[in-house]
Amino acid sequence: MGLNIALDGPSGAGKSTIAKLAAKKLGFVYVDTGALYRSIAFNALRNGVDLSDETAVAESLKGLELQLKYVDGAQAVLVNGEDVSGSIRTPEVSMGASAVAKLPSVREFLLETQRNIAAQNDIIMDGRDIGTVVLPNAQVKLFLTASAEERANRRFKELQEKGDPSTYDEVLADINQRDYNDTHREIAPLKQAEDAVLLDSTNLTIDEVVDEIVKAADKARSDGNNSNDDGSSEGGVSDNGTVKKKSERKRRDMMELRPISKTKKINPIRQFFYGILRGITIFILKLKYDLHYEGLENVPRDGGNIFASNHRSYADPYLIAMGVRVPISYMAKEELFHQNIFFTALIKFLGAFPVTRGAGDLGVIDTSVDKLESGRNLVIFPEGTRSKDGTVGKGKTGVALVAAVAMTKVVPVGINFEGEKLKARKHVVVRFGEPIDVKELGINGTSAGDLKIVKKKIMEGITSLVY
Repeated sequence: MGLNIALDGPSGAGKSTIAKLAAKKLGFVYVDTGALYRSIAFNALRNGVDLSDETAVAESLKGLELQLKYVDGAQAVLVNGEDVSGSIRTPEVSMGASAVAKLPSVREFLLETQRNIAAQNDIIMDGRDIGTVVLPNAQVKLFLTASAEERANRRFKELQEKGDPSTYDEVLADINQRDYNDTHREIAPLKQAEDAVLLDSTNLTIDEVVDEIVKAADKARSDGNNSNDDGSSEGGVSDNGTVKKKSERKRRDMMELRPISKTKKINPIRQFFYGILRGITIFILKLKYDLHYEGLENVPRDGGNIFASNHRSYADPYLIAMGVRVPISYMAKEELFHQNIFFTALIKFLGAFPVTRGAGDLGVIDTSVDKLESGRNLVIFPEGTRSKDGTVGKGKTGVALVAAVAMTKVVPVGINFEGEKLKARKHVVVRFGEPIDVKELGINGTSAGDLKIVKKKIMEGITSLVY
């Protein structure tokens, strides 16, 4: 992965202008996420789509092609080949962007595109939830803000230069409304990441803000040469009030081991009904897919085990669960728990519990160990995101941390099918490898060195099961 800078903040804080200048100074790729959301809103509005109708907006995404190109040194935004760089900067489109950004279908449409760009380049990406959702592992996270009045004044001058007839009061009202919408939306609301540096630009010049970003990037580059395997660094990001990662790493290194007893069992009645539901689900899955299981002899018959798998599709937790007799729990991104009440109730019933990716919340480790102690098994996808082509990526440290704290067995799993998407009647093979007993790896804590040993063993196990 290249060096990633996540720049979040409210509307009118100057994120785009500053990000472009910083990218040019650093020689980075600038990814204007706001322009992408604006382009979706612009396309929908132009085609008469009701932005409050998620189904209609989702339909408008079909066949939509968005591109970011550089023309004469300036970034151009293309919608189906048409340059709409100027058209997407009106107050109407701004409000539309805020509306569509709340929709899961829109966020899913853009999420993988943004992450793929970040994985392959040194980038600076600006938006509302870059550091909290899109790039939770970015090496540099900044939250850029300014007073609402100052932001409105900047936007008003910008629109005047373009001949837009909007008044200052209209622009200020737009800024205040967007602030409210962005901070109160259910999915990925605007908020400062816990490990992000706050930059208030109210009394700073553009050049001063750019200099702070360049300093942060230079510091991250320097720290990167001495970083730990999990990407954490010994130092901070800049010198003025930086929120450092060092304290979080210390808390992780000093986590108390909680070896699970494996004495607790699932309630027999619950286990009975789970067995019936499992049988029905296996029947349905085998009707839908050409589904095969290998290595079932490696699956422990008790609970309290971790199943670590590559990630290919949304069906992965169920594909794994059907090969395991004891009920499972699994981590799911926090925003899934803010959809409709029936969907939320369903995933909770199926064992899901929320995790805010990139928030540095070590409490999720305690929750995971609690699930294991209760007699359930735990499914974790170490890569953190789905792989389109089946290639196993670099795993994150979370799975190693849970395994080390609980001192339990980890069963590697490989989910295999050809192509990008899991479709009906596709040949699917789920392989279970030999359990890895953390107690036999010679570790005695949760230091970076110990976790590196555990993670390496787990990822090697997964990779060996994927063709």
